[in-house]
Amino acid sequence: MIISNNFHIKNYLPFKIFTTFTTLKKIVYILILFIGISTTSFSQARPLVSDANTAAKLVNFYPNPATSNITFEFVKGYENQYSLDVFNFMGKKVYSVKKIPQRISIILDEFYRGIYIFQLRNKNGVIVQSGKFQVVK
Repeated sequence: MIISNNFHIKNYLPFKIFTTFTTLKKIVYILILFIGISTTSFSQARPLVSDANTAAKLVNFYPNPATSNITFEFVKGYENQYSLDVFNFMGKKVYSVKKIPQRISIILDEFYRGIYIFQLRNKNGVIVQSGKFQVVK
């Protein structure tokens, strides 16, 4: 088979289709990138209702980050029927107390350094507040 000097790979039909496809592919990637940048994820979205309509915090906790102990204190609506559960970041329950007092201080000597999640539950077991705190040692 003799190939003439006028033969160029750019004139070959499969090559033209391939380069057109890769160009379209690049355009699609760029569009996806712009769409992704311009939209906000749901985790960062603000609630649609105003703060006056959302439930107020029942418990404040301090200090955060904590070193030796952390205090949970009821702001309002204290009932002796609440329970408090604390989980490590892997989901293992590391502390639990039923019928907590209006102010409770947890000693963190047995806690490892890291992020912990707390859940405040009412007498029916429904989570009424949750949050996270950090232990630094």
